[in-house]
Amino acid sequence: MKYHSPVLAIVFCLLSTWSFSGNDNFSIGARSAGVANASLTYIDVWSLWQNQAGIASLKEISAGVFYENEFLLPELALKAFGFVIPLKKLGVFGLSYTGFGYSLYNETKLGICYAKSYGDVFSFGMQLDYLNTFVGDGYGSNNAIAAEAGFQAKILPELVLAAHIYNPTRAKLAATYDERIPSILRIGLAYTFSDKVICSLELEKDITQQENVKAGVEYHAVKQFYLRCGISTNPVSDAFGIGLVMKTFKFDFSETIYQELGSTPAISLSYSFK
Repeated sequence: MKYHSPVLAIVFCLLSTWSFSGNDNFSIGARSAGVANASLTYIDVWSLWQNQAGIASLKEISAGVFYENEFLLPELALKAFGFVIPLKKLGVFGLSYTGFGYSLYNETKLGICYAKSYGDVFSFGMQLDYLNTFVGDGYGSNNAIAAEAGFQAKILPELVLAAHIYNPTRAKLAATYDERIPSILRIGLAYTFSDKVICSLELEKDITQQENVKAGVEYHAVKQFYLRCGISTNPVSDAFGIGLVMKTFKFDFSETIYQELGSTPAISLSYSFK
């Protein structure tokens, strides 16, 4: 354990520098990461993490796996798995798992989600989360329950408004130091210029942090291939990504470059069961 203690200290130092809070609402999916996570309006299995309203329009059972290596450090590995089940008029249900960290520091999030669309104009989704944080060297673990919800609304055929809130009740992770799960509000717009270009703009506000402005562009270059790029202000970062669609199978890769901390690659795979 003594051998690993310096690694644990380095991990905490990096998390602090990265403006990161314990049990933050991780952005999952390489498609989202490729546009700097300005993805509130997207409709895919990764909406289980971005905005639960985005799964409401899915018509097929879908599953996805994700892996991200923060700053190329194995101790900061982020992995996730999600599963979506549409039940026709009843709505859409989803299950998700997120894991972050390594043996001496790790966070786990388990979510169960429900979403429903109301015509082609409005959709709403909500999720209940079980959160666990474990710190080694005798510190132990803490658990908490949090909630999140979001909506998507088509204002015009080309314009979509979306919003999402994570942990509005400011659930406690540890009572000793009044340590609370972050409460995060996001609001965004997406405009479809053509069948090939979608631009998105988003504002994110953690109540304990400076606001974060994100913008991204997704370009449908050819039938099966996508190009993506994005920027973010807090932390300052640039992102780019690619996507490949092969019938029911989707592959996405992204790279996020932080000015102070370096590069973070991510990969995700998803499949729809027709």
